[in-house]
Amino acid sequence: MTAAATPPNATAAPAGIGPAPRRELTLLLTLAAVQFTHIVDFMIMMPLGPQFMRLFGIGPQAFGALVSAYTFAAAASGFVAAFWVDRFDRKRGLLTLYVGFIGATALCGFAPNYPLLLLARIVAGAFGGVIGALVLAIVADVVPYARRARATAIVSAAFSMAAVAGVPLALWLAVHLSWRAPFLVLAGASIGVAIVSLRVLPSLRAHLAHHQGHAPFERLRLIFGVRNHLRAFGLMVTLMFGGFTVIPFIAPYNVANVGITEADLAIIYFFGGVATLVSSQVFGRLADRYGKKRMFTILGFASIVPILITTHLPPLPLVAVLPFSTLFFILVTGRFGPAMALVTGSVDPRVRGSFMSFNSSIQQLGAGAAAMTAGMIIGRAADGTLTHYGAVGWLAVSATLVAIMTARSIRVVDLGAAGASR
Repeated sequence: MTAAATPPNATAAPAGIGPAPRRELTLLLTLAAVQFTHIVDFMIMMPLGPQFMRLFGIGPQAFGALVSAYTFAAAASGFVAAFWVDRFDRKRGLLTLYVGFIGATALCGFAPNYPLLLLARIVAGAFGGVIGALVLAIVADVVPYARRARATAIVSAAFSMAAVAGVPLALWLAVHLSWRAPFLVLAGASIGVAIVSLRVLPSLRAHLAHHQGHAPFERLRLIFGVRNHLRAFGLMVTLMFGGFTVIPFIAPYNVANVGITEADLAIIYFFGGVATLVSSQVFGRLADRYGKKRMFTILGFASIVPILITTHLPPLPLVAVLPFSTLFFILVTGRFGPAMALVTGSVDPRVRGSFMSFNSSIQQLGAGAAAMTAGMIIGRAADGTLTHYGAVGWLAVSATLVAIMTARSIRVVDLGAAGASR
């Protein structure tokens, strides 16, 4: 039986059991499509940075605000959603938020100036941030811990596909039509994804059997009163600072300092996306086989090299930049699969929806703070080049080292976990 044939009122299997493999794959691919659209919505802001800085006459700080506005809004909405997300069918909650996301993305395409675009990004972030949390909660609900790194890698492949297809297409539309075109096309494509999700996703209500209507302060105590949860949140914050201080300014730095053209940015994202599409699956399988903590530690230390190279690149031709940028994509983004498997395994399934919503909020807050911090450090010289990007790289390295130590301290408590000690 396929997921599309699931009765509307069916309930998901208890956490740690999961559906049949074929149905599980269908579910994961559908969730990956949802992730793809809202990740593209977030990602296209960064390679469009040179255009926004030129067309709106803004500097690194204003552009950093444009990126962080989305993440701060996502953090706020994730915090609010955490109090009610476990009270509803996961499918209904996801689709409701997704409809709001589609409308907000369309508003970005119609924004006539910088202030209104900033406002539209806030609205998009308010919906997009909670979507990501619900997707991960669904994965954790239906896929046992022993296979969860691979499952997370499948859903996380949306990031790679966004880099392979979404960002290059968005850049092509922006170069040949307008910066508005990527947002409007994405909104149209998301409508199709919503229709497919409505048919494919089963009703997911198993968590409601154990749900207790805790008061807000009691729910806060259940989430933030557990030291293990705080370690997981700490991992997310440091992981964001280990990546999102650098990532938003890759495109502006490569154009202004390295000499890459705006059109050639699509090639960088394409090669990086293709590489991570393969490497993320490999890392997921290795993490499930040899341990999430071990794999995260290896990838964390290995990622230091491309972080420092990326933030210290001199003027180079595109062919010389590609190996370094691709290595950055592979190792820096590869850390997220094992990390998210550890985070989802650190919480009892009964409060996983609320936990993941808080986690998404903290993750987005960390990403926004990282982008804003980088924007405050980076300057612009008289000739238009960006300054102090190297200092941002060292900040990212420091955060990565803290993330490695934090990950080692997380205890897996998922009741259906196999090999939880890893």
